[in-house]
Amino acid sequence: MVVGDVSRLDAQVKEDFADAGLSHLNAVSGANLAIVAGAVLVVGRFAGLPLVARGALVVVAMGGFAVVARPSPSVLRALVMGTVAAIALGTGRSRDGMAALSGTVLLLILFNPGLAREYGFALSVAATGGILVLAPRWRDRMAVRMPAWMAEAIAVPAAAQAAVTPLLVLMSGELGLAAIPANLLAAPAVAPATVLGFLAALIAPISMDLAQLIVRPAGLSASWIITVAEWAAELPLATVGWPAGMLGLVLLAAISVAVWLVLRRQTGRRLAIALAGGSLIAVLLVGPATSTWPARGWLLVMCDVGQGDALVLSAGEGKAVVVDAGPEPGPVDRCLRRLDVHTVPLLVLTHPHLDHVGGLTGVLRNRRIGAVVVSPIRVSQRESTRVSTELRTRKIPEWVVRPGTRWHFGQAEITVLAPNAEDPIQGQGEGSMTNNASVVLLVRWPTGSALLAGDLETEAEDTLLRTGVPPVDILKVPHHGSGRQSPAFLAATRSRAALISVGADNNYGHPAQTTISRLTWLGTRVYRTDRAGDLAVIPHQGRLAVVPRGTS
Repeated sequence: MVVGDVSRLDAQVKEDFADAGLSHLNAVSGANLAIVAGAVLVVGRFAGLPLVARGALVVVAMGGFAVVARPSPSVLRALVMGTVAAIALGTGRSRDGMAALSGTVLLLILFNPGLAREYGFALSVAATGGILVLAPRWRDRMAVRMPAWMAEAIAVPAAAQAAVTPLLVLMSGELGLAAIPANLLAAPAVAPATVLGFLAALIAPISMDLAQLIVRPAGLSASWIITVAEWAAELPLATVGWPAGMLGLVLLAAISVAVWLVLRRQTGRRLAIALAGGSLIAVLLVGPATSTWPARGWLLVMCDVGQGDALVLSAGEGKAVVVDAGPEPGPVDRCLRRLDVHTVPLLVLTHPHLDHVGGLTGVLRNRRIGAVVVSPIRVSQRESTRVSTELRTRKIPEWVVRPGTRWHFGQAEITVLAPNAEDPIQGQGEGSMTNNASVVLLVRWPTGSALLAGDLETEAEDTLLRTGVPPVDILKVPHHGSGRQSPAFLAATRSRAALISVGADNNYGHPAQTTISRLTWLGTRVYRTDRAGDLAVIPHQGRLAVVPRGTS
């Protein structure tokens, strides 16, 4: 929040901030400079400094902040505008925020014309303009019915969000409904985190012990903001889809005009408040109470994590065995949140490819992990080393198991079928050899069974055929349904349903049409995450059934 360095920020925190409309807190901008300048002005006033000295002190402080935070478009814009305002303060002349903003934008674009095409710069300018133009009017109107501090706390984030919404629609085709309440809750912690963090950054080169003492309350403030982001990101309809481009912008403008016309009259305002209150109750209370996901009594869920694998096996209330973690932390973490999984007694990483282990930290996040099973054959050294380092840092046991190893979790009996560490199976290159070393699991429940085949290719499938492929009800199709499938292997499973975890419009051609055709010819019904989202396996009338998310 102080220097704008997010290189070590948890990926899920980044996604939560984006969903909650708090991403601007991760970037150094005029708001940070305004907070520092305000703190310096307060100190100068208490010290009895004259107006000119206070203005000079603000300029020095803002310059120091810009150096610590490193120059960026938003920092440069805020620095120039803040300097203009400080000069006006020091000379005793009336400050005109919009004039300062306009002059700043003009100077910066003349200096660097490329800024005119940067969305980040445009968002920064729009947010500042919204605060300068809209916030004072909204604050004054609301101050008639509430304390002035509360009116200002509501008006500032609301004005900024209103100003940037048209740009966000052009950029992403989304509307953030959780942004205003999230910013209201986070606002009290932003100033302490920024000011104390800035002081710690200045003092650290001189005294690290003192800097650590100062940064602790800043850390508490940052923790509160992260908590708010997590809560807001989990709200139903935190972000809603919206047509992107000019169509979305025109539609938004039309709706905004209609809303303005309605809110002009007292009757319209009362009706709007009643509708908004009723909608909020329906979304927050009635929605979760009547939600049909996760499907009742679910045994297995294939999470929609894009081009990768992540499966969840129920192991009791709040517990689950997880098989693979997908390519990124965010999607698998959200899937586990939806399933209310807090404890993972066993995590199986079938093989060390990024689309199966890249989301490891998402599984580990805020959950108790018993142990992690990995493939005994490590051809992909880079990902294997990264996984081992992460587990060692967190003091989580890393196991290698043999075929025949068996566990019982909840209703599930899980048996390892492959690979054999003494007999690595070659393939078409290093990638195929790693795929063929996937940990293969047979899962049995009282109502049926499933074969989780990792990313096996034809060579490993033929090897498994020779040792015996058990007939199952559900097949997790190997390697995202690629064309390298053994027809004899697919037939031997005798599966009634096949689950394929695959990303929409991926560059690999997954799933292959030949594989889909073979499964269909065998009488197997195919379910795909790119079309149906999360897939749940549930007991139904003494058998297993597959339920796509949202249709249960």
